[in-house]
Amino acid sequence: MNALQRYFDYRQALIDQYVKGDLTKKEYLNKNLEAVLSLRDEPFKNVDTVDKGLFNYQFFNALAKDARMEVKQHRSKEYVYIYEEQVNYYYDRKDGATLRILQLLNYCGVKAYFIKVRSRELKHRLFEIVLEDKEGMILHSTSDVILKRLREENCFSEGEKKSLIDYYINHKY
Repeated sequence: MNALQRYFDYRQALIDQYVKGDLTKKEYLNKNLEAVLSLRDEPFKNVDTVDKGLFNYQFFNALAKDARMEVKQHRSKEYVYIYEEQVNYYYDRKDGATLRILQLLNYCGVKAYFIKVRSRELKHRLFEIVLEDKEGMILHSTSDVILKRLREENCFSEGEKKSLIDYYINHKY
């Protein structure tokens, strides 16, 4: 088993612990960040497989969520600004990884739709991308570029649906 597969298996074990209530969302996020950084201290530069793209997605998502937690810890406008910039940077990079994954899949086995969220900020903006051939791989984005491509490729269903991982999406950390 290669290192990427070990990471994905470990991540699934963390998800299972979270679902059972053995980990809080914050604990899950922290352990996933540790796992990502222990495998690689930087994302893959040459993304020539879906698994490398999925790792990069997880890499940037973990860093974005960590920076988001830092925003919540600080009251100083200076720190909040710095961490918000990091959040935006990492989410932009995550969206780049998402586009690469979709290209590698040639948009086959992909379905996407807006999801029901409690957050007013994300309502009618956050959508879920299900990779049907990659069990348990569900991506999320608010990117207009990705949304446009999904619609062009007839992978996007209009209307809102409950997220396949609603227990996670609508749970604060």
